[in-house]
Amino acid sequence: MAVSLINPDGHVQVPLYHHVAVASGSRQVHIAGQVAWDGNGELVAPGDLAGQVAQVYRNVAAALDAAGATFHDVVRFTWYAAGWKREMYDAFNAGVEQAAREFDIARPPAALIGVDVLFEPGILVEAEVTAIID
Repeated sequence: MAVSLINPDGHVQVPLYHHVAVASGSRQVHIAGQVAWDGNGELVAPGDLAGQVAQVYRNVAAALDAAGATFHDVVRFTWYAAGWKREMYDAFNAGVEQAAREFDIARPPAALIGVDVLFEPGILVEAEVTAIID
């Protein structure tokens, strides 16, 4: 496997991600910002953060597959959340848990950045993903 995920001793343990990813592959996969659109460009789960997070994972899974990668090749998720408030964490986490039931996901390093708005009204979350494969 090209990616090892590590939580250093003494660091807070966060269930959504590991603090460190060490990658040994030679091919980089950079996935553009993925939002909760279906294959027709229709927004999935309007107003439902958990549903949109799960759809983003579905779109990332398809993009990884197209590149010959899996979630275990991912070294970083960068999330953007429109109008982020700490109270939204449980819904965000519920979407991640839904994705974990659908896919064999790893928990690579991640950042969640609150923004005022995303590409168009109704999009609640977007993710950029980087993976390394041999």
